[in-house]
Amino acid sequence: MPLVFAEPPISLSTANALAVFFAGSYVGSLYLSKNARLSFKRGSIKPKQGQQRTKEQDERWRDDPDVIRARLAAASLSTLSSCVAVLGLVWKLLGWAPTAFPVAFETTLARLGFDVPASLSELVFPCLVTPVLFLGPLYGYWLSGALPLQRNWSWKLSVIPLLTTWQSVRNYMVGPTTEEIVFRSCSLAVYHLAGASRVKMIFMTPWLFGIAHIHHAWDIYNRYGRTGAAVKHAAIATLFQSSYTSLFGFHTAFLFLRTGSLIPPITAHIFCNIMGLPQLGTQLTMFPHRRRAIKVAYLLGIAGYIYAMNRWTLAPESLYWRPADAIAMF
Repeated sequence: MPLVFAEPPISLSTANALAVFFAGSYVGSLYLSKNARLSFKRGSIKPKQGQQRTKEQDERWRDDPDVIRARLAAASLSTLSSCVAVLGLVWKLLGWAPTAFPVAFETTLARLGFDVPASLSELVFPCLVTPVLFLGPLYGYWLSGALPLQRNWSWKLSVIPLLTTWQSVRNYMVGPTTEEIVFRSCSLAVYHLAGASRVKMIFMTPWLFGIAHIHHAWDIYNRYGRTGAAVKHAAIATLFQSSYTSLFGFHTAFLFLRTGSLIPPITAHIFCNIMGLPQLGTQLTMFPHRRRAIKVAYLLGIAGYIYAMNRWTLAPESLYWRPADAIAMF
């Protein structure tokens, strides 16, 4: 029988402070150690138009293997600290009693979405929502023969590079997992305890995720020569990335709240990182004889997404999508 609070046990200001702490500690951890920090030579260098400059000796760039390793370790520790903070908060709400710790631990696992969905359908269907949205890009890949088992696909060239480089470990494994734990489950857990509405949790909390990507501007500015053009390039790229990641955050926040599980948001994050942004214009240029079919596939993807988000995501046992306004803790 779940413990039900008649009123939210924490305030919205407390939830805001915790969410900022989660985001700030995650980004800040990337700059704490010397091995994780980036370093660039001073002075302006004018690279070829639209291209980043050549890396100089003794510089440390974002994609250097040793930088990636240090940052993955830092992000993982920061993620663990955020989870421990949520556990501490839940334990405090239960009175700090030693006998209450097992309940607090189990409660925290449930609130952070670490529980496995009750049925196979509740596990599989929410994970298929994002691929449905990408029906258009996937159709373009099919036309290119680049989908699994097609003529231009191979384990050696299409799969192994996604699993064996430090960039792939960051982009497709550790990055999506830690970011979804910190910016989705930890943040949404505290906002839910504060009694925030679903609308606020879906459409307000992801902005922190978008803002957290602004620090990439410094990297872009230096890689593109530290010139006026580099400032413009960094501003545009960062604004676009922050906006795109915020929109993506709306999507994964909805998935998390509807399912009560981290698995759909993490798989969606990995899938989107692999697919990249849709390239409608490029695909229309590459396959002019299939222009209408490509456009139809994109429209069907949007329609299918709207249908699937409503019908494929709701888990009856989701802690976050119950009709009652009270806060329940397992």
